[in-house]
Amino acid sequence: MAKDFVIMATATATKRPFGETELIVLMASLMALQALGIDSMLPALGHIGDDLGALGNDRQYVISSYFLGAGIGAFFPGAFADRFGRRPVLFLGLVSYVVLSLACAMVTEYWMLIGLRIAQGILCAGLSVVPTAIVRDRVGGDRMARMMSLIIMIFLAVPIFAPAIGQLVLMVAGWREIFVVMALLAIAVGIWTWLRLPESLAEENVQEIDPPTILRNMGKSLSNRVSFGYVAGSSLVFGSLFGFLNSSQQLISEAFGAGDYFALIFGASVFGMVIASFTNSRIVERFGARRVSHTALLGFLLVSLAQLAFAGPEQTLWTFVPLLALSMTMLGFVGANFSSIAMQPFQQIAGAASSAHMSLRMITGAVLGAVIGQAYDGTAVPLAIAMLLCSLVSLALVLFSERGKLFRRPSEARRYMLLHDIMRH
Repeated sequence: MAKDFVIMATATATKRPFGETELIVLMASLMALQALGIDSMLPALGHIGDDLGALGNDRQYVISSYFLGAGIGAFFPGAFADRFGRRPVLFLGLVSYVVLSLACAMVTEYWMLIGLRIAQGILCAGLSVVPTAIVRDRVGGDRMARMMSLIIMIFLAVPIFAPAIGQLVLMVAGWREIFVVMALLAIAVGIWTWLRLPESLAEENVQEIDPPTILRNMGKSLSNRVSFGYVAGSSLVFGSLFGFLNSSQQLISEAFGAGDYFALIFGASVFGMVIASFTNSRIVERFGARRVSHTALLGFLLVSLAQLAFAGPEQTLWTFVPLLALSMTMLGFVGANFSSIAMQPFQQIAGAASSAHMSLRMITGAVLGAVIGQAYDGTAVPLAIAMLLCSLVSLALVLFSERGKLFRRPSEARRYMLLHDIMRH
């Protein structure tokens, strides 16, 4: 039955070759819908709060609820994608994205909106999980890190423009119309996916839907020492980024009094991640994912120290934004590389591994982001403390995975992983 799904899905794709460039752009577009669902909301949080009666830090739940739902939902799509193929799971996510976006546009109660956002995060989690599995189906090693860097580079263009999209919509309509725009963009990406994306799940890699097997595969992907430190480490450093997302509207608009320039400032902060992802795609195969990402993690730690030194009631945008942009730049070198290193041992269970990894990242990020956001006190101090602590623990986790040795050359890392696999079997 599962083989029939794979054959039918492949038959729908056009005969024109589906090349690497189109793969990269389409995977980035699918993942970008998730970012759009978060970042386009940021300028509207005040309007939503006023309209639906959410005051103070409570308005942040519009963001953190989606993160939490995506983390919970990420447990499931990988297993189904390993059984029925990548395409059916993607289309479930796309249809859910459209329907629930339109439902969010019609709510009359704040907690109804939060419930729908959690449901949307759960049902649309495949849009984040499955693209990584599709890339792993096709390539591995540092080539995967290069492709993921390009995907993330395109994906990260969305946080630059999404707040501007939200602000533009607010200039001519209300916050509800932002959800309508989200639905329309998802329909466009869905049509492209239906017409062009071939099924990438190999028949020999089809897995049974067997809860013990699924849990065992997920357990393998999280208990592997080489993989665990990178999954948990990236969960923490990106959790601090989620903390910024939760409190960004209040920080920029209220603490620094620059609400009219929110989209521009937010985009400038994120732009460094785009540059870093492009640069990473050019250098990672030469220097190796480990050497690049370890250097970036240390850089993130140092910038966090500087951010803490400047944080306080007297801090201005002129110190906050440049340091935040540097932090984002470092994360641009961390994300794709950590993800690729963590996925290397799991080609045959790429879907389950991607689900487990994404779930850990999103749940950790949602919880950390909510805690950091709720700690907002009118200054950037809670955010700076969180960034520093998260970077320190992340470094410790990477050292655990690498048995105390950083900056391995690609050949050394491959020999270590091969020896590790031999010893396990």
